[in-house]
Amino acid sequence: MAATSLAYDERLDHLLAVAARVFAQKGYHATTMRDLARASGMSLAGMYYYVRGKNELLYLIQERCFREVIDGAERSIGEAATPLERVERFIRHHVLFFARRMDAMKVLSHEANSLKGKHLERIKALKRRYVKMLAELLAELDAECGDPLDPQLSAYALFGMMNWIYTWYNPRGPVSPRALAEHFSRLFLYGARGAPVPMPEEQPYR
Repeated sequence: MAATSLAYDERLDHLLAVAARVFAQKGYHATTMRDLARASGMSLAGMYYYVRGKNELLYLIQERCFREVIDGAERSIGEAATPLERVERFIRHHVLFFARRMDAMKVLSHEANSLKGKHLERIKALKRRYVKMLAELLAELDAECGDPLDPQLSAYALFGMMNWIYTWYNPRGPVSPRALAEHFSRLFLYGARGAPVPMPEEQPYR
């Protein structure tokens, strides 16, 4: 029984990895189940044994990614002693996780609204949970530093910086994923000059 379950999981893992790659290359809407059958080496009947269709494949790719990145982030920050270290660990984990899953990262970014109904609501709930985790970490850090910023805005700004690496970053290039994560951490936490910059007073719109 265990061997059968393992074989099932491996086949599903293979199908999800192939689907993420094809969706990233062609786009979700331009991809057919026959495209996925050719790319995966599976028959249409074989694929339908694992999923009910293309939309469920997209859902499973996103659901699995979010659950894995959330679980990994929770473990990583749980080992940190200070708010600063927790934010550093969150950044490092996020960048390293998606540097190994560039296809899935593109799918999450480009196909965020291609899901419908309950699938879409479940993914939105996972996203909110992940953003809330980072916002709370940043709020703790700001409270310790005595320089409060809007943690929600800061969280979205940081995700904006990290989530577009699939458009330009090559994990097999001269900059390793770990070096990239460290660079992002230093840039976000200390700025380009490595020194705090006072926030200007907000000016009214004219």
